[in-house]
Amino acid sequence: MLGEGNSLPIQGLKIEWDKIERYSYLRNIDAFRDLEYLSFNKNITIFVGENGSGKSTMLEAIAVSYGFNPEGGTKNYNFSTYDSHSELCDAIRLSRGYNKPSWGYFLRAESFYNVATAEEMYSREDPRGRQEHFHERSHGESFLQLVQSNFKGHGLYLLDEPEAALSPQRQLTLLLEIVNCAKEDSQFIMVTHSPILLGIPGAEILSFDDGQIHPIEYEDTDSYQVTKMFVENKEQLLKRLLSEE
Repeated sequence: MLGEGNSLPIQGLKIEWDKIERYSYLRNIDAFRDLEYLSFNKNITIFVGENGSGKSTMLEAIAVSYGFNPEGGTKNYNFSTYDSHSELCDAIRLSRGYNKPSWGYFLRAESFYNVATAEEMYSREDPRGRQEHFHERSHGESFLQLVQSNFKGHGLYLLDEPEAALSPQRQLTLLLEIVNCAKEDSQFIMVTHSPILLGIPGAEILSFDDGQIHPIEYEDTDSYQVTKMFVENKEQLLKRLLSEE
């Protein structure tokens, strides 16, 4: 896999708080409050944490700061259906390594339909005559097809909850795609709740819970612990939950 340090396309980031409004909601996100510098030490970094902890906000800011379309796609995409990204992208300063990626993609589950529509439109202009037909497939199939069409070696990939459209079996397929692409000098930064994707060998997992961004072991993540508890104690857990209604 890609080495560490200067060989990573994005080595880290810092937030310039003087560029964020005094009453911005960003100042109320616990994980951001005392953040001075966030480093990326491996070629696969995974953000985890409870809903609202700032994971996707941070990933989106990284993507926009790097030059990606806020709704997703490559750096060449310029469509917009809804301007919802935060001001954090203007306050982030990325530390870039000497290894400049030859390709990149920002993939977010919530705007996949819009990206798929744009992909189909752009493919009609492909000089090779290669046309995509994402909307003729199921959501999960088209999502995985888009991944397989765009993942290449020596790239930078930002993924926001890619498991949303995928069955457990397809999540394993995506895991394999990520690992194989990382072996070809690519960097991934991903937000996920999936205990399958969290299990990618060698990935660094960063938790946004407990008031700060910090490394966490796979077995200590809520995604793993809750899933394990449910699988091993389903009857007792359901009985307790339902009796509380």
